[in-house]
Amino acid sequence: MTDPDIRKSEQRVAFDRLPLNSLRVFEAVATRLSFAAAADALHVTPAAVSMQIRSLEDYVQVPLFRRTGRRVELTAEGAQLLPGVQRGLADLQQAVQQLRRSRSSGPLQVSTIASLLQKWLLPRLPQFYEQHPDIDLRMHTSRRPVNFTEDEFHVAVRMIRGPTPGLYNEKLMDEWFVVVASPGLYRKHGSVRTSADLKRYPLLRSADESWSYWTEPSAQRDWVEHGGAFDDSLTVLAAAEQGQGLALTRWSIAARDIESGRVALVSPRVVPCPRAYYFVCPETFLQLPKVARWLEWLRQKAGEFEPPPGAAARPSLPRATKLRRSRSNR
Repeated sequence: MTDPDIRKSEQRVAFDRLPLNSLRVFEAVATRLSFAAAADALHVTPAAVSMQIRSLEDYVQVPLFRRTGRRVELTAEGAQLLPGVQRGLADLQQAVQQLRRSRSSGPLQVSTIASLLQKWLLPRLPQFYEQHPDIDLRMHTSRRPVNFTEDEFHVAVRMIRGPTPGLYNEKLMDEWFVVVASPGLYRKHGSVRTSADLKRYPLLRSADESWSYWTEPSAQRDWVEHGGAFDDSLTVLAAAEQGQGLALTRWSIAARDIESGRVALVSPRVVPCPRAYYFVCPETFLQLPKVARWLEWLRQKAGEFEPPPGAAARPSLPRATKLRRSRSNR
């Protein structure tokens, strides 16, 4: 047997003996500093957790935890071991998840935000299905960061301020704030050009579309928002359509409603949004035909989408960006 063969054989033996289950339990206890909490997270009994930790301590021949009553602390050796165990488990999980998602066949799992899906993507999706009938598209909505190591998504479309480190980022569209109301309310109260004009209307608002984005800086010291408050952008727009007040909303979700006449564009003043829509995924996933075709279709549709009337030209930025490694996107 040659030297390389001997080394490979020794490595296989070492992997066979490595207590992987005990290491997983160790990580659960070390991050929670509680045997009971680790047991709950792993869906096992505290006794099973204690047994795995004893087994690991016997294997490494050093104590990993210091127990004082109910209090649990890492020893110096345990603190030294934890980062390597976390890296190893994360890499194992990422390798398995990537294998599960990297098949050319199977559904394309897309994560996006609800407002963009309902108002911008959904009306356009029949065109995608017509062009790509062989792709089984699975849409999921969430605002939380996507952890591509743990989640089963191939790609995400997020409204963020800039590229996400460690992933492929492609800016799809800029966004703007516009002011809308029902046609009846618009006829009653008229056009809005300055902050003073807002006093004629009941105002609708959400945390994402604060009127402070639209009011002039000179007026913001004395500005106090009033009117109905909601927790999402779609409800604000729906309330405006029903005549309940004036809404500051995003152009991407209001454009079709303005075009159809369900709401009216009340002000010529258009304000750039500090966030934009980005396509985000692990760079290796771009090699999957279903991901590449989805991205190409998104590029086309985003390029066809016109900015609001009176929108100032935005500075051009590099379309695609790859930053240093990270495991999540915002």
